[in-house]
Amino acid sequence: MTPPLLFPAFAFIFGMVVGSFLNVCICRIPKDESIVSPPSHCPVCSYQIRWYDNIPVVSYILLRGKCRGCGAHISLQYPLVELLNGTLTLLLFLRFGPTLAFAALFLLCSSLVVVTFIDIEHQIIPDEISLSGIVIGFVLSFFLKGHSWLNSLLGILLGGGTLLLVAYAYQRLTGKDGMGGGDIKLLAMMGAYLGWKSVPFIIFASSLVGSLVGISIMLFQKKDSKLAIPFGPYLAFGALLYIFYGKPLIRWYLGLSGFGQG
Repeated sequence: MTPPLLFPAFAFIFGMVVGSFLNVCICRIPKDESIVSPPSHCPVCSYQIRWYDNIPVVSYILLRGKCRGCGAHISLQYPLVELLNGTLTLLLFLRFGPTLAFAALFLLCSSLVVVTFIDIEHQIIPDEISLSGIVIGFVLSFFLKGHSWLNSLLGILLGGGTLLLVAYAYQRLTGKDGMGGGDIKLLAMMGAYLGWKSVPFIIFASSLVGSLVGISIMLFQKKDSKLAIPFGPYLAFGALLYIFYGKPLIRWYLGLSGFGQG
């Protein structure tokens, strides 16, 4: 039965409100600052943001992207994160309804939003997110229908082990570090939530998209310039693709390749 319109609307608003908190995490975790205290404030003039200036997206529009205290520009990242998390929450609710699966995947997707923006700016994936996510994902596997602790455990081992093997092989062949430990723990976290079957799909999807973006950047950037491309956002994209379209895409690919026929 299709849920009343009020429920999806609430899911979207709830996702944006949580997105406002995710902005705090994105800003403070890389600096090793508390995400609880002090209250939200302008980084330029330290003006403490009032509740009416902290309404997701709406306050940004009303303030025209500027601090009420000093007029400093407010990064567009803030409404983008709120809208992105609100949209993901809405899509999860429409797909899974008010279930424990929705709650678990909401935690995962919110974590991926934080990881993506931190990795893009700082090229790090905080252990506070990945390691705690591994534990939470594994614990939730005992309660999720259609999931199991063994599936989660195999996902952790396969996710972390695959990238660990790739990193080791690359280091042995080139003498350089190619895959960060944060990516390894991030894929292990995804395996904890989504199970071992998700890991090959996530690796393939993230590698494909990452390669296409990397080649495009190499073609258009200056020859003497160098750009570090973090892999975390591509892993996050692969995980989201698996959550919403994984099974149909896998069936399509198997049918296209002829597997399972005859």
